[in-house]
Amino acid sequence: MSTPIIIGSERSEAGLPRAWELLSQGASALDAVEAALRDCEDNVNDHYVGTAGLPNARGEIELDASLMVGSSRAFAAVGAVKNYPHPISIARRVLEVLPQHCLLVGEGAELFAQEQGFETADLMTEETWEMFREQLKVSRDSVEGENTLSAPGDDIYRVTALELVRRFRPHDGPWGTINVIALDEHGEMVSGVSTSGYPWKYPGRIGDSAIVGAGNYCDLRFGAAACTGRGELAMRVTGARMVVDGLARGLEPDDACRTMLREAGDLPDPFRAELRTLCLTPDGRHGGASGQPGSTYNLITPDTDGVQAIARVQL
Repeated sequence: MSTPIIIGSERSEAGLPRAWELLSQGASALDAVEAALRDCEDNVNDHYVGTAGLPNARGEIELDASLMVGSSRAFAAVGAVKNYPHPISIARRVLEVLPQHCLLVGEGAELFAQEQGFETADLMTEETWEMFREQLKVSRDSVEGENTLSAPGDDIYRVTALELVRRFRPHDGPWGTINVIALDEHGEMVSGVSTSGYPWKYPGRIGDSAIVGAGNYCDLRFGAAACTGRGELAMRVTGARMVVDGLARGLEPDDACRTMLREAGDLPDPFRAELRTLCLTPDGRHGGASGQPGSTYNLITPDTDGVQAIARVQL
C-alpha cells in the first residue's frame, strides 16, 4: 500500500479537493486526476482551461488535454477540440476505448467525442467575449502598414491571425495550463494536463499539453512531470520527459525541474515567456521550478490541512 498524494500547478485548487476526497476513499489515481481537471475545466473564473478559456485569433476556443498512466506509460490526448467542455474526459475515453491511438485532434477528436456521447456546450462566456473584443480593438489600433486590417463591418475572422498572435499578450494574473499528478494507495501514478492554450493563438496551434514527453510524462519507475507556460519551449526540449530522466539519474525533484528549465532557457526564442514545471516520485517526493519569483504549486497529502501551496524553486 502506498500513501496517496496529489500535486497540481497554480489554480489546480479548484479541483484538488474533490480529487483528494476520491483518493482518500481508495479511488484510482486516474479517477482522481480526471475529476480534478474536470472541476478546473468547469471553473469559469479560469480563462486558460475548459469553459471560459480564451479563444484563438479567430474567436474560437480550442482545447487540449492529456493523460498518462505510469505503470504502462499509456498515453492519450486530444488537441484543438471545439465545443466540448471536458477535453480531459475525452482523452481518458481515447485511453480506454481507442488504445491503438494516442492523439486525436480537431474534427477527428470532435467526431470521437460525439460517438462517445459527450455533450457539446458554448465555451465562450460574456467575459471572455469582452476580453477578446478588447484585445482585438487594441490590436487594430496598433497595427501599422497597409492591407493588414479588416474594413469596417467585415467579419472579425478576417483579421490577420499571425499579427494577433504576435501582438496579443495574456491578461494580468495567473495563467497557463493546469497540471495534476496523483499517486494512489495501490501505487499507481497518473499525470494529466488541460488547457485552452496560448490566448489568441493561430488557429490549429497545439501546444505541449497534448504532446507526450513535452507537457506531460509519467513513468512509475521514476516519477511524473508536467509543464505549464511557454509550450513551444517545452516541446523543443521534451520538458516533462527531461524532468523524469533527471529523476531517473538520481536528481532530487527540485533539481530535476530546474535542470530542464535551464536547458530551455538556453534556447533562442524571440517569443520567450514563462515556463514552469513540477514533478512527483513514486515514493512521494515532489518539487517544482519556475523562472519567476513567488511561483507555487499545490499539494494535498494525509498530513496537510486541505490544499497547501509549496514554493517552486527559481531558475
